[in-house]
Amino acid sequence: MRLRPLAPIEARVLGTLMEKARTVPDSYPLTLNAVVAGCNQKTSRDPLMNVSDAQAQEALDSLKALTLVFESSGGRVARWEHNFQRAVGVPEQSAVLLGLLMLRGPQTAGELRINSERWYRFADISSVEAFLEELRDRPEEKGGPLVVLLPRAPGMREQRWAHLLCGPVSVEHTSAAAEDDMPREALARRVAALETEVAALRSALQDVREQLGLSQPGQAA
Repeated sequence: MRLRPLAPIEARVLGTLMEKARTVPDSYPLTLNAVVAGCNQKTSRDPLMNVSDAQAQEALDSLKALTLVFESSGGRVARWEHNFQRAVGVPEQSAVLLGLLMLRGPQTAGELRINSERWYRFADISSVEAFLEELRDRPEEKGGPLVVLLPRAPGMREQRWAHLLCGPVSVEHTSAAAEDDMPREALARRVAALETEVAALRSALQDVREQLGLSQPGQAA
């Protein structure tokens, strides 16, 4: 099935339903209030959003028209559940990866494997990569590619994957974001290298002083 590009809030609502179906099945399907709370979580979300009840309801109605979600019957309060796998025509593993990308933004295959633990346990990174490559190489008759492998960003050792459910991805934007969010370990490595270089220079300077018979700064000659 070929979908129209989703709006960012539609993708957040859809991803939230997909997440909660797997992580909190006892409270699923979700009420509107639960959908809004899930969309506005401060953890496991990138970017952070502040979705209102009205915006979430509008997104649910739009997704319902695309058969991506449907409203459960019965009960005093309307509840919502996703229909992603059937509507898009992808296996569970692919749906998990797309849901994570919708909620957390571009990620490496390794990050996706770690972040998917509560959703689905992949055997290894190779299996994650295999499903991502299948989504990337999806033929046009089935709706075309659903993910893209981004160029390696500054400070990143691995390439990241992004979903295409909201349309083409701006490489410039994602590269700039990755540069701004350079991992702390990369920064720590740079600092450690500079500290090592400074220590070596101090040692060399001390050797020169001793050879010339010069005193240390602050000491009498």
